[in-house]
Amino acid sequence: MANSDFSLTGLQTEAQALRQEISDLKGQKAQLLQRQLQEMEVIAERLTAGNLKELEERKQKLQLAVDQLERRHERLQAEMKQSFAGVSQDMAVRVQGFRDYLTTSLQDLVTSVEQLELTPESPPISREIPSRESSRSRREERLEARSRREEVQDDRPVREPRRGRGAQSEEGGTPQFASQSFQEEMRQIRKLIDQYRTNPNYYGPPWQLRRTFEPIHAERVSQWFFTFGGRGALKALSSRLQNILVASATISILRKLHGDRVRTLILADSPERLGDWRRGLQDCLGISRTDFGPDRGIVLFESPDSLAQKADRLVKANQLPLILLDDAEEYVSLTILQFPLWLAFAPEPQLRRERNSTFEWFE
Repeated sequence: MANSDFSLTGLQTEAQALRQEISDLKGQKAQLLQRQLQEMEVIAERLTAGNLKELEERKQKLQLAVDQLERRHERLQAEMKQSFAGVSQDMAVRVQGFRDYLTTSLQDLVTSVEQLELTPESPPISREIPSRESSRSRREERLEARSRREEVQDDRPVREPRRGRGAQSEEGGTPQFASQSFQEEMRQIRKLIDQYRTNPNYYGPPWQLRRTFEPIHAERVSQWFFTFGGRGALKALSSRLQNILVASATISILRKLHGDRVRTLILADSPERLGDWRRGLQDCLGISRTDFGPDRGIVLFESPDSLAQKADRLVKANQLPLILLDDAEEYVSLTILQFPLWLAFAPEPQLRRERNSTFEWFE
Protein backbone atom coordinates (compact mmCIF):
# COMPACT_ATOMS: atom_id res chain seq x y z
CA MET A 1 0.00 0.00 0.00
CA ALA A 2 2.79 2.32 0.87
CA ASN A 3 4.54 1.45 -2.33
CA SER A 4 1.47 2.22 -4.32
CA ASP A 5 1.10 5.58 -2.62
CA PHE A 6 4.72 6.36 -3.34
CA SER A 7 4.31 5.44 -6.95
CA LEU A 8 1.20 7.57 -7.26
CA THR A 9 2.95 10.50 -5.68
CA GLY A 10 5.91 10.08 -7.98
CA LEU A 11 3.64 9.92 -10.97
CA GLN A 12 1.80 13.02 -9.89
CA THR A 13 5.08 14.81 -9.36
CA GLU A 14 6.32 13.66 -12.73
CA ALA A 15 3.05 14.69 -14.32
CA GLN A 16 3.25 18.08 -12.71
CA ALA A 17 6.84 18.42 -13.90
CA LEU A 18 5.75 17.44 -17.38
CA ARG A 19 2.92 19.94 -17.30
CA GLN A 20 5.36 22.60 -16.15
CA GLU A 21 7.75 21.62 -18.89
CA ILE A 22 4.96 21.72 -21.44
CA SER A 23 3.95 25.12 -20.16
CA ASP A 24 7.54 26.31 -20.41
CA LEU A 25 7.83 24.91 -23.91
CA LYS A 26 4.63 26.64 -24.90
CA GLY A 27 5.99 29.89 -23.52
CA GLN A 28 9.27 29.41 -25.33
CA LYS A 29 7.37 28.55 -28.49
CA ALA A 30 5.24 31.64 -28.16
CA GLN A 31 8.31 33.77 -27.55
CA LEU A 32 10.05 32.19 -30.52
CA LEU A 33 7.05 32.76 -32.72
CA GLN A 34 6.79 36.31 -31.46
CA ARG A 35 10.45 36.90 -32.15
CA GLN A 36 10.21 35.36 -35.63
CA LEU A 37 7.12 37.41 -36.33
CA GLN A 38 8.90 40.55 -35.27
CA GLU A 39 11.88 39.68 -37.41
CA MET A 40 9.61 38.98 -40.36
CA GLU A 41 7.85 42.28 -39.79
CA VAL A 42 11.19 44.06 -39.74
CA ILE A 43 12.29 42.28 -42.90
CA ALA A 44 8.96 43.02 -44.54
CA GLU A 45 9.22 46.65 -43.56
CA ARG A 46 12.73 46.84 -44.95
CA LEU A 47 11.65 45.16 -48.18
CA THR A 48 8.65 47.40 -48.43
CA ALA A 49 10.72 50.49 -47.78
CA GLY A 50 13.29 49.42 -50.37
CA ASN A 51 10.62 48.66 -52.93
CA LEU A 52 8.86 51.91 -52.21
CA LYS A 53 12.11 53.82 -52.59
CA GLU A 54 12.85 52.06 -55.87
CA LEU A 55 9.33 52.70 -57.11
CA GLU A 56 9.61 56.33 -56.06
CA GLU A 57 12.84 56.72 -57.99
CA ARG A 58 11.30 55.10 -61.05
CA LYS A 59 8.30 57.36 -60.67
CA GLN A 60 10.55 60.42 -60.56
CA LYS A 61 12.44 59.25 -63.64
CA LEU A 62 9.22 58.58 -65.49
CA GLN A 63 7.91 61.97 -64.45
CA LEU A 64 11.06 63.64 -65.79
CA ALA A 65 10.71 61.74 -69.06
CA VAL A 66 7.07 62.76 -69.31
CA ASP A 67 7.97 66.39 -68.63
CA GLN A 68 10.67 66.28 -71.30
CA LEU A 69 8.27 64.74 -73.79
CA GLU A 70 5.64 67.35 -72.98
CA ARG A 71 8.13 70.18 -73.45
CA ARG A 72 9.29 68.65 -76.72
CA HIS A 73 5.70 68.29 -77.83
CA GLU A 74 5.00 71.92 -77.00
CA ARG A 75 8.17 73.00 -78.82
CA LEU A 76 7.23 70.98 -81.89
CA GLN A 77 3.76 72.43 -81.83
CA ALA A 78 5.19 75.93 -81.61
CA GLU A 79 7.63 75.25 -84.46
CA MET A 80 4.85 73.80 -86.59
CA LYS A 81 2.70 76.83 -85.93
CA GLN A 82 5.56 79.19 -86.71
CA SER A 83 6.51 77.26 -89.84
CA PHE A 84 2.95 77.13 -91.03
CA ALA A 85 2.52 80.78 -90.22
CA GLY A 86 5.72 81.63 -92.09
CA VAL A 87 4.71 79.63 -95.14
CA SER A 88 1.23 81.08 -95.04
CA GLN A 89 2.64 84.59 -94.72
CA ASP A 90 4.99 84.02 -97.64
CA MET A 91 2.15 82.67 -99.76
CA ALA A 92 -0.04 85.58 -98.74
CA VAL A 93 2.70 88.04 -99.69
CA ARG A 94 3.13 86.38 -103.08
CA VAL A 95 -0.61 86.29 -103.73
CA GLN A 96 -0.92 89.93 -102.69
CA GLY A 97 1.99 90.85 -104.95
CA PHE A 98 0.37 89.05 -107.86
CA ARG A 99 -2.93 90.79 -107.13
CA ASP A 100 -1.16 94.15 -107.07
CA TYR A 101 0.52 93.30 -110.36
CA LEU A 102 -2.79 92.35 -111.96
CA THR A 103 -4.49 95.44 -110.57
CA THR A 104 -1.73 97.72 -111.83
CA SER A 105 -1.74 96.03 -115.23
CA LEU A 106 -5.50 96.37 -115.55
CA GLN A 107 -5.33 100.01 -114.49
CA ASP A 108 -2.62 100.68 -117.06
CA LEU A 109 -4.71 98.90 -119.68
CA VAL A 110 -7.78 100.96 -118.82
CA THR A 111 -5.71 104.15 -118.92
CA SER A 112 -4.26 103.21 -122.29
CA VAL A 113 -7.72 102.44 -123.68
CA GLU A 114 -9.06 105.74 -122.36
CA GLN A 115 -6.20 107.60 -124.05
CA LEU A 116 -6.89 106.01 -127.42
CA GLU A 117 -8.28 108.42 -129.99
CA LEU A 118 -11.11 106.80 -131.87
CA THR A 119 -10.87 107.69 -135.56
CA PRO A 120 -13.94 108.01 -137.76
CA GLU A 121 -14.81 105.15 -139.96
CA SER A 122 -12.69 105.08 -143.04
CA PRO A 123 -14.43 105.09 -146.38
CA PRO A 124 -14.78 101.71 -148.02
CA ILE A 125 -11.66 100.60 -149.78
CA SER A 126 -12.00 100.47 -153.48
CA ARG A 127 -11.49 97.05 -154.89
CA GLU A 128 -10.43 98.36 -158.25
CA ILE A 129 -7.05 97.16 -159.44
CA PRO A 130 -4.63 100.09 -159.64
CA SER A 131 -3.62 101.01 -163.10
CA ARG A 132 -0.12 100.53 -164.40
CA GLU A 133 0.33 104.27 -164.73
CA SER A 134 -0.44 104.94 -161.05
CA SER A 135 1.93 102.14 -159.99
CA ARG A 136 4.64 103.50 -162.23
CA SER A 137 4.18 107.03 -160.87
CA ARG A 138 4.48 105.84 -157.25
CA ARG A 139 7.59 103.85 -158.12
CA GLU A 140 9.14 106.89 -159.80
CA GLU A 141 8.36 109.02 -156.71
CA ARG A 142 10.11 106.51 -154.45
CA LEU A 143 13.16 106.42 -156.73
CA GLU A 144 13.35 110.22 -156.76
CA ALA A 145 13.13 110.39 -152.96
CA ARG A 146 15.87 107.79 -152.62
CA SER A 147 18.13 109.65 -155.06
CA ARG A 148 17.61 112.88 -153.12
CA ARG A 149 18.62 111.14 -149.86
CA GLU A 150 21.73 109.74 -151.52
CA GLU A 151 22.66 113.20 -152.82
CA VAL A 152 22.32 114.66 -149.33
CA GLN A 153 24.49 111.89 -147.88
CA ASP A 154 27.11 112.41 -150.61
CA ASP A 155 27.30 116.12 -149.76
CA ARG A 156 28.23 115.35 -146.13
CA PRO A 157 31.94 115.23 -145.26
CA VAL A 158 33.25 111.71 -144.92
CA ARG A 159 34.67 110.95 -141.47
CA GLU A 160 37.28 108.27 -141.06
CA PRO A 161 36.36 105.72 -138.40
CA ARG A 162 38.35 106.05 -135.18
CA ARG A 163 40.57 102.99 -134.65
CA GLY A 164 40.77 103.28 -130.91
CA ARG A 165 38.96 101.87 -127.96
CA GLY A 166 35.26 101.31 -128.55
CA ALA A 167 35.50 101.30 -132.38
CA GLN A 168 35.51 98.28 -134.61
CA SER A 169 35.94 97.45 -138.23
CA GLU A 170 32.79 97.11 -140.32
CA GLU A 171 34.28 94.29 -142.36
CA GLY A 172 32.88 90.81 -141.94
CA GLY A 173 29.66 91.87 -140.19
CA THR A 174 31.36 93.00 -136.98
CA PRO A 175 28.86 94.63 -134.60
CA GLN A 176 29.28 98.30 -133.69
CA PHE A 177 27.14 98.73 -130.60
CA ALA A 178 28.18 102.35 -129.99
CA SER A 179 27.56 103.42 -133.61
CA GLN A 180 24.52 105.45 -134.62
CA SER A 181 23.87 103.09 -137.55
CA PHE A 182 22.95 100.26 -135.20
CA GLN A 183 19.89 101.80 -133.58
CA GLU A 184 17.74 98.73 -134.12
CA GLU A 185 20.38 96.46 -132.62
CA MET A 186 20.72 98.80 -129.64
CA ARG A 187 16.97 98.66 -129.08
CA GLN A 188 17.09 94.87 -129.14
CA ILE A 189 19.93 94.83 -126.62
CA ARG A 190 18.11 97.18 -124.26
CA LYS A 191 14.96 95.09 -124.61
CA LEU A 192 16.83 91.91 -123.73
CA ILE A 193 18.52 93.55 -120.73
CA ASP A 194 15.15 94.75 -119.43
CA GLN A 195 13.70 91.29 -120.00
CA TYR A 196 16.49 89.62 -118.01
CA ARG A 197 16.05 92.12 -115.19
CA THR A 198 12.25 92.30 -114.91
CA ASN A 199 11.04 88.98 -116.30
CA PRO A 200 13.68 86.26 -115.84
CA ASN A 201 13.00 82.87 -117.42
CA TYR A 202 14.53 80.18 -115.22
CA TYR A 203 13.50 77.36 -117.58
CA GLY A 204 14.34 78.90 -120.93
CA PRO A 205 16.21 77.25 -123.80
CA PRO A 206 19.99 76.77 -123.72
CA TRP A 207 22.16 79.89 -124.17
CA GLN A 208 19.44 82.06 -122.62
CA LEU A 209 20.10 83.64 -119.23
CA ARG A 210 18.38 81.64 -116.48
CA ARG A 211 19.38 83.50 -113.34
CA THR A 212 18.18 86.56 -111.43
CA PHE A 213 19.57 89.70 -113.03
CA GLU A 214 20.03 92.61 -110.64
CA PRO A 215 20.27 96.30 -111.64
CA ILE A 216 24.03 96.32 -110.99
CA HIS A 217 24.46 93.49 -113.51
CA ALA A 218 22.29 95.29 -116.05
CA GLU A 219 24.38 98.44 -115.55
CA ARG A 220 27.60 96.53 -116.24
CA VAL A 221 26.23 94.90 -119.39
CA SER A 222 24.84 98.20 -120.71
CA GLN A 223 28.14 99.93 -120.03
CA TRP A 224 30.05 97.28 -121.97
CA PHE A 225 27.71 97.41 -124.97
CA PHE A 226 26.92 101.12 -125.26
CA THR A 227 29.85 102.89 -123.58
CA PHE A 228 32.72 100.59 -124.49
CA GLY A 229 31.22 99.45 -127.78
CA GLY A 230 31.84 95.80 -126.98
CA ARG A 231 35.56 96.25 -126.22
CA GLY A 232 36.68 97.13 -122.70
CA ALA A 233 37.16 96.21 -119.07
CA LEU A 234 34.46 96.34 -116.42
CA LYS A 235 35.07 96.75 -112.72
CA ALA A 236 34.96 93.30 -111.17
CA LEU A 237 32.08 92.50 -108.85
CA SER A 238 32.29 90.95 -105.40
CA SER A 239 32.84 87.39 -106.62
CA ARG A 240 33.78 85.43 -109.70
CA LEU A 241 30.23 84.08 -109.86
CA GLN A 242 28.88 87.64 -110.20
CA ASN A 243 31.34 88.29 -113.03
CA ILE A 244 30.23 85.06 -114.70
CA LEU A 245 26.61 86.22 -114.45
CA VAL A 246 27.47 89.45 -116.30
CA ALA A 247 29.43 87.48 -118.91
CA SER A 248 26.53 85.03 -119.29
CA ALA A 249 24.12 87.87 -120.03
CA THR A 250 26.56 89.22 -122.62
CA ILE A 251 26.88 85.81 -124.27
CA SER A 252 23.10 85.34 -124.26
CA ILE A 253 22.50 88.72 -125.91
CA LEU A 254 25.17 88.21 -128.57
CA ARG A 255 23.87 84.74 -129.44
CA LYS A 256 20.37 86.17 -129.66
CA LEU A 257 21.62 88.75 -132.17
CA HIS A 258 24.18 86.73 -134.13
CA GLY A 259 23.31 83.10 -133.46
CA ASP A 260 25.92 80.36 -133.66
CA ARG A 261 28.50 82.73 -135.16
CA VAL A 262 29.37 83.81 -131.62
CA ARG A 263 32.20 81.73 -130.16
CA THR A 264 33.24 82.48 -126.59
CA LEU A 265 36.93 82.23 -125.65
CA ILE A 266 37.76 82.40 -121.93
CA LEU A 267 41.22 83.11 -120.52
CA ALA A 268 42.14 82.27 -116.91
CA ASP A 269 45.50 81.43 -115.37
CA SER A 270 44.58 78.16 -113.63
CA PRO A 271 42.42 75.06 -114.19
CA GLU A 272 40.53 75.82 -110.98
CA ARG A 273 39.38 79.21 -112.25
CA LEU A 274 38.49 77.74 -115.63
CA GLY A 275 36.45 75.12 -113.78
CA ASP A 276 34.61 77.91 -111.97
CA TRP A 277 33.83 79.53 -115.31
CA ARG A 278 32.62 76.27 -116.83
CA ARG A 279 30.31 75.45 -113.92
CA GLY A 280 29.04 79.03 -113.67
CA LEU A 281 28.23 79.26 -117.39
CA GLN A 282 26.50 75.89 -117.32
CA ASP A 283 24.37 77.09 -114.43
CA CYS A 284 23.58 80.54 -115.86
CA LEU A 285 22.99 79.54 -119.50
CA GLY A 286 21.54 76.04 -119.11
CA ILE A 287 24.24 74.44 -121.26
CA SER A 288 26.15 71.18 -120.77
CA ARG A 289 29.74 69.99 -120.90
CA THR A 290 29.30 69.12 -124.58
CA ASP A 291 29.10 72.85 -125.34
CA PHE A 292 32.73 73.26 -124.22
CA GLY A 293 35.52 72.28 -126.58
CA PRO A 294 37.77 73.44 -129.43
CA ASP A 295 34.95 73.30 -131.98
CA ARG A 296 32.10 74.14 -129.61
CA GLY A 297 30.46 77.32 -128.44
CA ILE A 298 32.87 77.94 -125.55
CA VAL A 299 36.62 77.29 -125.46
CA LEU A 300 38.78 77.57 -122.32
CA PHE A 301 42.40 78.77 -122.42
CA GLU A 302 45.26 79.22 -119.98
CA SER A 303 47.59 80.81 -122.55
CA PRO A 304 46.84 84.16 -124.26
CA ASP A 305 48.84 83.15 -127.33
CA SER A 306 46.72 80.06 -127.91
CA LEU A 307 43.60 82.13 -127.44
CA ALA A 308 44.77 84.74 -129.94
CA GLN A 309 45.55 82.06 -132.52
CA LYS A 310 42.11 80.52 -132.07
CA ALA A 311 40.41 83.92 -132.33
CA ASP A 312 42.34 84.71 -135.51
CA ARG A 313 41.19 81.45 -137.11
CA LEU A 314 37.60 82.16 -136.10
CA VAL A 315 37.69 85.64 -137.65
CA LYS A 316 39.05 84.20 -140.90
CA ALA A 317 36.21 81.65 -140.84
CA ASN A 318 33.68 84.53 -140.58
CA GLN A 319 32.93 83.66 -136.96
CA LEU A 320 32.52 86.19 -134.15
CA PRO A 321 34.88 85.50 -131.23
CA LEU A 322 33.99 86.93 -127.83
CA ILE A 323 37.02 87.00 -125.52
CA LEU A 324 36.44 86.93 -121.75
CA LEU A 325 39.33 87.66 -119.37
CA ASP A 326 39.20 86.51 -115.75
CA ASP A 327 39.78 89.12 -113.05
CA ALA A 328 42.91 87.27 -111.93
CA GLU A 329 44.68 88.19 -115.18
CA GLU A 330 47.12 90.97 -114.22
CA TYR A 331 48.50 91.45 -117.74
CA VAL A 332 46.74 91.33 -121.07
CA SER A 333 48.47 90.44 -124.31
CA LEU A 334 48.23 93.19 -126.91
CA THR A 335 47.35 90.62 -129.55
CA ILE A 336 44.00 90.11 -127.84
CA LEU A 337 43.05 93.78 -128.23
CA GLN A 338 42.92 93.54 -132.03
CA PHE A 339 39.76 91.45 -132.00
CA PRO A 340 36.31 93.04 -132.21
CA LEU A 341 34.77 91.78 -128.97
CA TRP A 342 36.56 91.38 -125.65
CA LEU A 343 35.47 91.79 -122.07
CA ALA A 344 37.85 91.92 -119.11
CA PHE A 345 37.04 92.11 -115.41
CA ALA A 346 39.39 94.52 -113.67
CA PRO A 347 40.05 93.95 -109.95
CA GLU A 348 40.21 96.69 -107.35
CA PRO A 349 42.88 99.33 -108.09
CA GLN A 350 44.81 98.66 -104.87
CA LEU A 351 45.29 95.05 -105.94
CA ARG A 352 46.88 95.96 -109.26
CA ARG A 353 50.58 96.20 -109.70
CA GLU A 354 52.00 99.52 -110.73
CA ARG A 355 52.92 99.59 -114.38
CA ASN A 356 55.47 102.02 -115.82
CA SER A 357 54.74 101.37 -119.48
CA THR A 358 52.57 103.62 -121.59
CA PHE A 359 49.83 100.99 -121.69
CA GLU A 360 47.58 101.31 -118.64
CA TRP A 361 45.00 98.81 -117.44
CA PHE A 362 42.07 99.80 -119.67
CA GLU A 363 41.44 102.94 -117.65
